[in-house]
Amino acid sequence: MTAPTPPPERTAARDTAVARHDHAVTVVDGVGTTEGATWSPRTTALAAELAQALGTSRVHHVSTTATGGGVAELLWSSVAHHRSLGLRADWLVVSAPPEFFRLTKRVHHGLHGRHTGEFTPDEAAMYRAVTARLARQLSEVVRAGDLVILHDPQTVGMAPLLTDSGVRVAWRCHVGSRKDSPAAEATWELLRPFVQAVPRSVFSVPDFVPAFLPRSRASVIMPSIEPAAAKNRELSARECRGRLAGIGLTERSGAAAAAFPPAGHVVQDAPLPPDAPLVTQVSRWDPLKDMPGVLRAFAEHVAPESAAHLLLLGPDPDDIPDDPEGAEVFAEVCRIREGLAPRVRSRVHLAVLTLRDLHANGLVVNAAQRRSTVVVQKSLEEGFGLTLTEAMWKARPAVASAVGGLASQIRDGAEGHLVRPHDHAAFGARVNELLARSDYASRLGSAARRRCRDHFLAERELGQYLELYLMMVASGETS
Repeated sequence: MTAPTPPPERTAARDTAVARHDHAVTVVDGVGTTEGATWSPRTTALAAELAQALGTSRVHHVSTTATGGGVAELLWSSVAHHRSLGLRADWLVVSAPPEFFRLTKRVHHGLHGRHTGEFTPDEAAMYRAVTARLARQLSEVVRAGDLVILHDPQTVGMAPLLTDSGVRVAWRCHVGSRKDSPAAEATWELLRPFVQAVPRSVFSVPDFVPAFLPRSRASVIMPSIEPAAAKNRELSARECRGRLAGIGLTERSGAAAAAFPPAGHVVQDAPLPPDAPLVTQVSRWDPLKDMPGVLRAFAEHVAPESAAHLLLLGPDPDDIPDDPEGAEVFAEVCRIREGLAPRVRSRVHLAVLTLRDLHANGLVVNAAQRRSTVVVQKSLEEGFGLTLTEAMWKARPAVASAVGGLASQIRDGAEGHLVRPHDHAAFGARVNELLARSDYASRLGSAARRRCRDHFLAERELGQYLELYLMMVASGETS
């Protein structure tokens, strides 16, 4: 399969144009198609059936950002796959004021079970008002009979007005928690009237379906990765070295620096030694990803037992408009690192990658994961860990928290290890075991790649989308 056409660099002009509007709907440019892609007979048959059923109607995916985070990562390739099958598919991004995204970030944390304070009547009113205004604007772009897939809590408030206008709507919720909590219940109560207005909701794992929603109106689609994408395609050893040298993680040679220009920068005392074991977490600077916890666990339980280095790699917080906490978390991680003893601090590397060139960003992430001895994902909660899936595809042994979608991705002792998210000692012990037992780590990594191949590649998710669309068309799901 051929990779989706990489998106162009976002220009300052485009960023400014989007930022000028408090509420705006824009079509994401540069998605392209997966030219030369080959699909199974089942997938092509489903696509042909859907194309006939849709006629001139279109499929629109709606999110709040085109860069940063798993949803944007999924949609760049997914919409391209839709188009490669001949479907009329678009990706629309809605923008809103900063106070709206501050609220929806709390909603996001609440669905993960994290208490961030009560939702006031004024906040509920703001959510209704902003999403209603966005729905009216979106109604000028879509038409009755079109299929609209709303992504995550930021968009579900648009559902009532869209369904009233004759649009066929589904909501895909990428977040949730496997366990009940007062915070999650209160957050679902805020969203409940909007979720109930959606004919069909889609979740990453069955445990994320809220209790009030009939199972007959819920579908489960686990996220996937595109193996031909920049983050996942095979890289030569030379390119791996060059990409990491380009951001300064490893020693810059003249040739490497010239061939692979920087896609970010690194906070470190000195470059990573060529043969040093490397423990890596790739994620946004989000409180629930627990980058500070990874750093503390490494300093307390891994650094004293091994010569390993730690790489925490994430996007530039300034490039993610709907994630207002990123800069705060990155600053906290920097403060913790500065407070470490020099012998430990010298083994901690913080990499910040630009999102203004997603292709180069993906190649650096790819190179970092391939350079890693152990990949970790110590999230406090996690809807589904795409970065874990990426590491599985590269046959890297992993230690992950036994939360959310992560517990569906690897099985403890089979493809990696699962630990309780706050148990730093257990986390360190599992990382140290993989660092010390290379044959065992290699077996786990090979098993992880097989599991990824069988369950988490793009065509499986694409087929489930096609089945969802056919269901929406057949049932006339507009209300």
